[in-house]
Amino acid sequence: MQDDNPNTERYIAIARACLKAINDTAKNAGDREQKIQAVYQAIDTAFQAEFADYRESVAIMATVLERIATGELDAETATALARKTLDQQPKTTTKAMMH
Repeated sequence: MQDDNPNTERYIAIARACLKAINDTAKNAGDREQKIQAVYQAIDTAFQAEFADYRESVAIMATVLERIATGELDAETATALARKTLDQQPKTTTKAMMH
């Protein structure tokens, strides 16, 4: 993975969560299925945390698009709102790979 990739920190956080879950479950006695589920849960939790900004950004953009699509805004206001929304999105959504 490239060091200049803005998702590097995201990948590292997810990998650490996975490794921690694997290590934690390896230490504990218990059902194999429960250990597997604990690892899956850790992975899911890490993904949810790391991609929260993306979900929020998409929700905001959808709301803005809905307002523009209804025609309730004049062209100047719609353009300004679209620009403002684009300027506020997470930088990693503009040019970076998401995986």
